[in-house]
Amino acid sequence: MLIKIALSVSEFIEIGLTSEDLLKNKKYGSHLESFEVRKKKLKDYIASISDLNRVNIVTIKSWEQMTGYALDPEYEALVVSQETYENGIKLNEAREKKGMVPLILVVIPMLKDKDNRLISSTNIREKLE
Repeated sequence: MLIKIALSVSEFIEIGLTSEDLLKNKKYGSHLESFEVRKKKLKDYIASISDLNRVNIVTIKSWEQMTGYALDPEYEALVVSQETYENGIKLNEAREKKGMVPLILVVIPMLKDKDNRLISSTNIREKLE
């Protein structure tokens, strides 16, 4: 949903895909696929809904690196979930400290499953246990 919305409001998007090192302490991490598998699946999905030339996938290895991307003056907006909205606020604070215009934050609501549980990668991995 995040990707579909981003593509619907932008001509070109950049997707930060987290490295395996950054995910090593994720809850139920044993069910995470390798970086290369996740990247291939991401590209396959994008190709099924849009032109891959509209997307650049970058590897995120640290929060500092993500902040660096957010300080790019070419960026205009950031698509986040309700769950990651606070990170968007922090990135905008970093931009404002540098005298930059804040990013437009496009906030996507969290979805719930038939049992009224939030749909998230952590909840999906928990069900695999």
